[in-house]
Amino acid sequence: MAKGEKGTVRRRIANAYVSSVISISLVLLLVGVAALMLVNARSVSDYFRENMRVSVMLKTDVSDREAAVFQSELEELPFIRSTEYISRERGMEEMSALLGEDFLQVFDVAPIPVSIDLTLQAEYVSVDSLDMVRASVASFPVVDEVICQRSLVETLNANLSKISSVLVVFMALLLFISFVLINNTVRLSVFDRRFSIHTMKMVGATRSFIRAPFLVSSLFQGIFSAILAIIMLLAILFVIRSEFVQLFEIFSLELLLVVMGVVTAAGVLICVGSTWFVVNRLISLDKDELYF
Repeated sequence: MAKGEKGTVRRRIANAYVSSVISISLVLLLVGVAALMLVNARSVSDYFRENMRVSVMLKTDVSDREAAVFQSELEELPFIRSTEYISRERGMEEMSALLGEDFLQVFDVAPIPVSIDLTLQAEYVSVDSLDMVRASVASFPVVDEVICQRSLVETLNANLSKISSVLVVFMALLLFISFVLINNTVRLSVFDRRFSIHTMKMVGATRSFIRAPFLVSSLFQGIFSAILAIIMLLAILFVIRSEFVQLFEIFSLELLLVVMGVVTAAGVLICVGSTWFVVNRLISLDKDELYF
């Protein structure tokens, strides 16, 4: 083979390798996005649950000092995440903004009691736990009424369960699609070298000897593709962070290492596995079958 022809072949192989890495990395990027959503599904679920508010209305004769003592007692309860004191003045301002400045004129006595808004630990935001929380808080002598939106909690938990199930199914489908796409990419890359494989077989090379360079190449191909996919994922997260800061209060970035591991493992396993099956198939082909 002439020197120019060798250079052309090398460039063609290099171009095919680079295009394969780019194609695989784009598929792995989708896997990374889905994995990021899946591993943070619990954090998103907890965020919505922990922002559900329970309003505790105190009796009209409760003083600010007694309310402060009661608030301290609430904060010691294991199911309470945070408390917020709502004074009469603040309650009147909120009602004025909602109903108009003159709404209090129809009352002889200001109808706005002192209240405390609660947020609960995520594991207590369920129908059964809410009943326990309500009974526990209502047992205090200063409490007049405990208001919690039970129907909203039922709807929230039902929707979060559906979303989690959809994410699991989506991740499974995406992994299957990724396997098919990456497998086809690797198959085309290896198939171009089928005559080299046949030549090695003709001179007596064993299956393991023939497979070794292809498996090593596919291993690095999977690693390079995963690294490129991770870089693109980090770039996307950086852009999102600058535009949607609150989103990063929900996502647990510590789990980003898990996502990186999933992307790397998916890239390596699919590339090496696909190469293994393709090379074994090509080794088994007769000379005449190589042309079809």
